[in-house]
Amino acid sequence: MNLPPKVTERAFARLAEINDSGETRPLRVAVAGGGCSGFQYDIRLDQAEADDLVLEGGGQRVVVDPVSLPYLAGATIDFADELIGARFVIENPNASSSCGCGTSFSI
Repeated sequence: MNLPPKVTERAFARLAEINDSGETRPLRVAVAGGGCSGFQYDIRLDQAEADDLVLEGGGQRVVVDPVSLPYLAGATIDFADELIGARFVIENPNASSSCGCGTSFSI
């Protein structure tokens, strides 16, 4: 069994700030084909589906669909506030390479 992805407190805290202004929706982290390295992350607010893995913290939820889960095994979902911008980031031990944009990777 692969380890599920982890979500940092900082990511849950940022999600709480985003959801503070209205309806509380989970953050969906998915993997899709495409991008400059073969796969790309799809990170958005969404509704939870019955077969999603739900990661909870600080009253917030992050959901991952069963197809994306193997690609995110052992990954860390974090929030980075850097000079180039603030965004959710994925530290993925399964990625053999990634591109400069940080949203595309290969296995």
